[in-house]
Amino acid sequence: MMNFDQVMQWAGPVLSAVIGWFLRELWAAVKELREDLHKLERGLPNTYVLKDDYRSDIARVHELLDKIYEKLDSKVDR
Repeated sequence: MMNFDQVMQWAGPVLSAVIGWFLRELWAAVKELREDLHKLERGLPNTYVLKDDYRSDIARVHELLDKIYEKLDSKVDR
């Protein structure tokens, strides 16, 4: 039968190997996550509109609608 010292001699390296494997997997997952976030950051300007651009475009649409409303209002008065 194995005594405590022998168990510790076997358990130490095995435990270290398991912890090392876990840390390596964790490191790889974090690295992949960083790459995915970087790809997402690069693609955001092409996919979504900036808030300031949206506001300026909507302001232009409102101006055009106001002009249309004024023309329609003047036609109704005749």
